[in-house]
Amino acid sequence: MTAPRPAEPPSEDLSRLAELHGVATSYSPSPDRTVAASAAAVTLALAALGVDASTPGAVRAALAARERERGAALLPPTVVGWGTGPPAALAALPEGSRLHIETEQGETRASAEQLPPGVHRLTATAPDGRTATAHLVVAPARLPTPTGRSYGLLVQLYSLLSRRSWGMGDLGDLAELAGWAGRSLGAGFVQVNPLHAAVPGAPTDPSPYRPSSRRFPDPVHLRIEDVPECAYVEDRERLRALLERSGRLREAVLEKGALIDRDAVWELKREALELLYEVPLGPGRRAAYCDFLAEQGQALEDHATWCALAEVHGSDWHRWPTGLRDPRSAETVRARNGLMDRVDFWSRLAWLTDTQLTAAQRAGREAGMPVGIVHDLAVGVHPGGADAWAQQEYFAAGMSVGAPPDAFNARGQDWGLPPWRPDRLAASGYAPYRELLRALFRYAGALRIDHVMGLFRLWWVPQGRPPTEGTYVRYDAEAMLAVLVLEASRAGALVIGEDLGTVEPGVREALRERGVLGTSVLWFERDWEGDGRPLPPDRWRADCLATATTHDLPSTAARLTGEHVELRDSLGLLTRPLHEERAEAAADTGEWLALLTHLGLLHGTGGTDTSSEEAEIQAVHRFLLRTPARMVGVWLPDGVGDRRPQNLPGTWDQYPNWRLPIADAQGRPVTLEQLAASPRLHALIEVLRQPADASGH
Repeated sequence: MTAPRPAEPPSEDLSRLAELHGVATSYSPSPDRTVAASAAAVTLALAALGVDASTPGAVRAALAARERERGAALLPPTVVGWGTGPPAALAALPEGSRLHIETEQGETRASAEQLPPGVHRLTATAPDGRTATAHLVVAPARLPTPTGRSYGLLVQLYSLLSRRSWGMGDLGDLAELAGWAGRSLGAGFVQVNPLHAAVPGAPTDPSPYRPSSRRFPDPVHLRIEDVPECAYVEDRERLRALLERSGRLREAVLEKGALIDRDAVWELKREALELLYEVPLGPGRRAAYCDFLAEQGQALEDHATWCALAEVHGSDWHRWPTGLRDPRSAETVRARNGLMDRVDFWSRLAWLTDTQLTAAQRAGREAGMPVGIVHDLAVGVHPGGADAWAQQEYFAAGMSVGAPPDAFNARGQDWGLPPWRPDRLAASGYAPYRELLRALFRYAGALRIDHVMGLFRLWWVPQGRPPTEGTYVRYDAEAMLAVLVLEASRAGALVIGEDLGTVEPGVREALRERGVLGTSVLWFERDWEGDGRPLPPDRWRADCLATATTHDLPSTAARLTGEHVELRDSLGLLTRPLHEERAEAAADTGEWLALLTHLGLLHGTGGTDTSSEEAEIQAVHRFLLRTPARMVGVWLPDGVGDRRPQNLPGTWDQYPNWRLPIADAQGRPVTLEQLAASPRLHALIEVLRQPADASGH
């Protein structure tokens, strides 16, 4: 049997063409190793950008066209300016060029000096008569550095059930958590999972990181009883029956060991929302709803239209009748007109959800939180969902986002999310990206950006190919960052970038320069360029959110006891013998415990008190306080000794990802009310309330 031939590398012309379009021809999984991308991967990535590179002749023609285009262009489609200085791109204009700028504020300028922040329209006229227009994004030089340190809670909202929620945590629970944590715990923020709209239909993908829309939130998170119209439902008997059924769902999770069943929760809530929809809005509520419709405009109409069409034709628009696959077609317009009641229903749900999200943020700020709710922006959207349908001209057809092979995953990863086309984003002045950020900052005190490296480049995997046969495609990181800083500054919000794992050189520095905080997780903070030992607290970066764990990692209790290794072994996920994995995990934990002991943070070791897992978890958080990190986050399940990860990467149906309620050390679900009364959680928070002095006490 002959070995497969290695993939053919790109030719010199293809490499040059790829470079001009931001498509990589190689990547470095480690500093000492470079891997060439295949010619096929490069060719397919270019095709998704509208560039024909299928034959040598086509490559030469595309290369000549691109070089002519670049030579003739006076301006790129989007120009970036920072602060009050003139944009660097304008220095390349021919001497004597004239500028005409129409600002976002409605002014006309002939100079790029001292422009206000915003997205302006720029026209340049060269002395030879050539003209060019561009979007001009002017952003503050950086986001303000947070004043002082804040600590807060990290939680997956669905996992936080109260005695009032309908089988999964909701926005009423979030408002209660924020109000309590701010007032009673002195917390500065609560960070939650993405609350984006999911793709409907049973079974729904439970992952919050593969939504139908990132632009609009999911009404499954609504607290039904907090909707004012609930008090005026005429069919009280039917509403009472729904409340009884929701109580049974809640009790099944809290007392009978059932998993969170998002589909069952949504079935009940949708039926209740249909009842609420029959209640006429009062004049004030009607006026507020009309304002929301006007503010959200075409984007909301598209989203609600997709939801209405999905009720009729299913949740994958690729399988709809041909005419309906185009959101601007005459067939879609006719279908929307025929479904106007359903379009209005889904628009109403978006408004109700936005209202409760705003109320949760208000509850946190009124409770004294300097930040409030930290929302999470997923890296992409489901290919069959609302955003991919409504904005399809901005997505790269036939491509999916993923990750290249690395030391942890030799097969690479395919996340099944279509990437944005960088060329179309730039040509639009980043309009869909700006609208997305503006929508989220309506109710966010801070925004966590999942896989923030995606602002710089993304690994594109051609449809039907394994992730190993992908390549990186570059985005205009300066423009992406400028839009992010502009919208965050307008909202007075912080930005946290999830920059864990392999990060291209220069990315963290660029983010820090613009005031974007990073993410530092204790177990990963080692002296990788030195002896590999745990990084002492004084060597941690300041501009970050520091935590002990995340939703994708073992809980701190499981890591300290080694139970995470046993879990992975029971699911057949280990790639080495169990004894080797156990030994390595124990050594890793042992090094950290030794450092905690050396610093005097592990109270009870070497003294009269016996060491305990709870004491070790407290010590871990004392260590985080010793770092200069501006934000310190506590994974809420750590506060009650939860053993189970919320998500176990590498599993699909072998493990109940995204369906577990917060539980105590014995696996018993813990309600929001019980959390608020938990001595163990209060003891952990007390650690954070005591400033760390030189002795760590």
